[in-house]
Amino acid sequence: MTISHEQTAIKATYFSIIGNTILAIIKGLAGFFGNSYALIADAIESTTDIFASFLVLFGLKYANRPADKNHPYGHGRAEPLITFLVVGFLITSASIIAYESIHNIGTPHALPKTWTLFVLAPLIIWKEISFQLVMKKAIETNSSSLKADAWHHRSDALTSVSALIGISIALYFGKGYETADDWAALFASGFILYNSYLIFRPALGEIMDEHLYDGLIEDIRKVALTVEGVVGTEKCFVRKSGMIYHVDLHATVNAEISVKQGHEIAHQLKDVLRNDIPQLGHVLIHIEPNE
Repeated sequence: MTISHEQTAIKATYFSIIGNTILAIIKGLAGFFGNSYALIADAIESTTDIFASFLVLFGLKYANRPADKNHPYGHGRAEPLITFLVVGFLITSASIIAYESIHNIGTPHALPKTWTLFVLAPLIIWKEISFQLVMKKAIETNSSSLKADAWHHRSDALTSVSALIGISIALYFGKGYETADDWAALFASGFILYNSYLIFRPALGEIMDEHLYDGLIEDIRKVALTVEGVVGTEKCFVRKSGMIYHVDLHATVNAEISVKQGHEIAHQLKDVLRNDIPQLGHVLIHIEPNE
């Protein structure tokens, strides 16, 4: 991972922390004084998002530590592990919201205040903008934990949409529909659980070295053929670690050349690959004779 990628990812995480802190306070106060559990549920999720973002920040910094004797491939695998913890926060918040929603559905309470709608509308727009900004940085830096952080913003926006719909129904139909707000919060908890799976699945694939990088492998093969002495490629395996990709590549050369020449071609191929595809980390080249 380059220094610029690390700085980009860390800045995006600080953006999430500050934004979620402000939103958690606004939603919590509006939910409490506006008699809206959907807003309080939204505030709970934003609060868990703050802690999740701090975990992402820790993971990004730890994953960027250089390779050492005990970790020759670096510390990049810390990132998907942190993603698992972030998912744990999401599941916890969804469970709390669901439990409280079910409890409130069976408990008589007052209608939400009308002004809570005017609080929610700009928050929804802001959270969707936050999702787009953080996801852009996640794609730019190849960070799975930053993608998880981005999905926190999207899930937060959608729980706010649920709250908006629930409060609107309760206010429009009036007495007897007070629980619409609570049903909205319950729906939101289900959506949070669904998003948790979407975040968890690619991180699990990263840990398990799942074959997910056909596009990158195609680029590696194309670049390899530009190196003088390389006549073809055979096996090519890619595994992701943090924000970088480690590669094992079998390159075919003329069977008549010396071992020394084959060794030199391998070194040249490695240098060209890492120069042309900056996100590559360790590149192991195995030379095969062209029969």
